[in-house]
Amino acid sequence: MRERAKGRMKRLPKIDAYAEPGDPGDRGPGRFLWWLLASQPHRAAGGAMYGTVWMVLLTLPPYFMSRAIDDGLVPGRMPDVLGWTAVLLAVGVFNAWVSIMRHRTMTRLRMDARFRVVKVVMRHAVRLGAALPRQAQAGEVVTVGVSDVQTISESLTMVGPGVGAVVAYLVVAGVLTAISAPLAAVILLGLPLMALLLGPLLRRLQGTEGAYRERQSGLTARIGDLAGGLRVLNGLGGKELYADGFRRASRDLREQGYRVGAVTSWVQALGTGLPTLFLALVTWLAARLTARGDITVGQLVSVYGYVAVLVGPVAFFIEGSYQLNRGLVAARRVVRFLTLEPAADTGTRDAPGGQAPFHDPASGVEVAPGRLTALVSARPADSADIVDRFGRFGGSAAAWGGVRLDEIELRHVRARVLVADNEADLFAGTLRDMVTGRREHTDSAIARALHAAVAEDIVQALPDGLDSRVDAQGRSLSGGQRQRVRLARALLADPEVLLAVEPTSALDAHTEAAVAARLHTYREGRTTVVTGTSPLLLERADAVYYLVEGRAAAVGTHRELLDAEPGYRALVARDSDVDAEETVA
Repeated sequence: MRERAKGRMKRLPKIDAYAEPGDPGDRGPGRFLWWLLASQPHRAAGGAMYGTVWMVLLTLPPYFMSRAIDDGLVPGRMPDVLGWTAVLLAVGVFNAWVSIMRHRTMTRLRMDARFRVVKVVMRHAVRLGAALPRQAQAGEVVTVGVSDVQTISESLTMVGPGVGAVVAYLVVAGVLTAISAPLAAVILLGLPLMALLLGPLLRRLQGTEGAYRERQSGLTARIGDLAGGLRVLNGLGGKELYADGFRRASRDLREQGYRVGAVTSWVQALGTGLPTLFLALVTWLAARLTARGDITVGQLVSVYGYVAVLVGPVAFFIEGSYQLNRGLVAARRVVRFLTLEPAADTGTRDAPGGQAPFHDPASGVEVAPGRLTALVSARPADSADIVDRFGRFGGSAAAWGGVRLDEIELRHVRARVLVADNEADLFAGTLRDMVTGRREHTDSAIARALHAAVAEDIVQALPDGLDSRVDAQGRSLSGGQRQRVRLARALLADPEVLLAVEPTSALDAHTEAAVAARLHTYREGRTTVVTGTSPLLLERADAVYYLVEGRAAAVGTHRELLDAEPGYRALVARDSDVDAEETVA
């Protein structure tokens, strides 16, 4: 028996979370939901079949009860009563099994749809790359990837109980036709009437919920901004100002949520109340027909049973319609996200052969090939903008070897120029995978990169060394350890041009000095650009650009700028006296 159970489990279709999700193409929200069903036709058909059988079988007990009353109980024939009772029990047991299979199939259908939408959204987010932050807020991506995905999967409930509810409704109407034509007419007209009453509410729900989702994504983005810039806001004294704006936006979202809740409550109240009123009406009509002698007592019991059972399918239909409307709102947001396009690659020229200088006309910065250049600014964003222009993460007139970067094919730029952000993502996995990425590297090459980033102690502290598991975003590591892992990953990639943003901002002075010395040695002869205001790092740079309002105000070595530029000296001195005390390794 155990072996047969295992065999049945093996035959059940599994959900492959890593399989290719398919291509939804250019679709509207309704067609997108249909694509999710068409992508798993066996589950969709199975869910509809089990849902229909389950709902139809729910309508049989009233018929068996009426036969037991008319054939056995009224005449006093106990064997007939026991026989119909046995049939009722068998149908109940079988329908319980059908209900289990329906729930199992629908759960798999919803989970497959959820995985499929997540994979499609994530695949497109990766395709958008650097264009994503300029076209969609972080809050919108989070809302699409979490709440909208769940809403879409729940809307597919219409496939199982929803289809079954319609079929069961028609079956009951057909059975009642044999008992009383007026009752059948009332049953057939009842569902369209309820749909007519609910239609305006469902349309209004789409509008209010769509506006709510938009506000929700905007507020989620503000939460991310607040969390990421809390230290800066504290330093500038702007935390309370930002918090007041966040509270106002939260109140607006709450009010919008109340409006959605008001419509939802009416839909749910009518979903429960209308079937109950419908039951009372049909029961009253059936009682009058019984009193006139048009139907028997057994038929009266069966009519009551049919309509009582019908409350469930009608409620399912109304609930399914509600979920479908919410699913269309969520699918519209997903489809809108999928229509975003990455920045067009207009470049047609090859990258310059060999090492070549970089020039940024907007700032006046020129990076000599094969040297370590540092960018210093009181506003870190100004330095980061120059790095983005050199990395071609936005349109600009920046040139490489005398050729504008936007005229060079993007694949050539990506192959030879690497921008290493100090907040770049760290994906969950082993430390080895986190450092090596997609490429294979020898243990000696990994060891050299870790040594250059002063990260050997991280490997030694973990129980399984490089094969130790590390949480997503390196949450199991300290801030300084995460920064050194990111630097080791960038160094191991060994790009021809490395553009590193604040590579030592979270390190203590001792570690920072070691990183600065080893970085200079490791990258000797290759073009490297770093940003920051640490004198320990600037001391090792071949050339330092002092930026004011985003433009180069002076250039020279660290010592030369200390002697000649009071603004530079004040900026660097403040960094060494204050920031070094606040950072931790």
